[in-house]
Amino acid sequence: MQFLHPKHWTPASGYSNGVAAEGRQIFVAGQVGWNARQEIVSDDFVAQVDQALQNIVEILAEAEARPEDLVRLTWYIKDKREYLARSTEVGQVYRRVIGRHFPAMTLVQVSALVEDRAKVEIEATAVVPTTRQRN
Repeated sequence: MQFLHPKHWTPASGYSNGVAAEGRQIFVAGQVGWNARQEIVSDDFVAQVDQALQNIVEILAEAEARPEDLVRLTWYIKDKREYLARSTEVGQVYRRVIGRHFPAMTLVQVSALVEDRAKVEIEATAVVPTTRQRN
């Protein structure tokens, strides 16, 4: 995996501008802050981020992939002000669940999500390196 960042650009913080990877691709559908029984775990934004990220890690594990195989995350949030106000907490949760791996990321504010109580939905793309793929 190669993180792509033009040398003359200001450093990215908490994400990468681009990622080049080779291997088996895994596409994870948008995950919201609900548990295995599809019950929203909390109405708290950070708790929902935590659960959505944990869901992504569990799905990756089904493909024998790891958080460090993530090449892209797309975040859909209902309130960018809440995200910005709680970005330190979001960063702490992110590092606890994903680690210090920062793939290419996009964050978009949306007016609604399909699950009414959801405040965030995160979709992911990962690439398992060829050297670690199953036979």
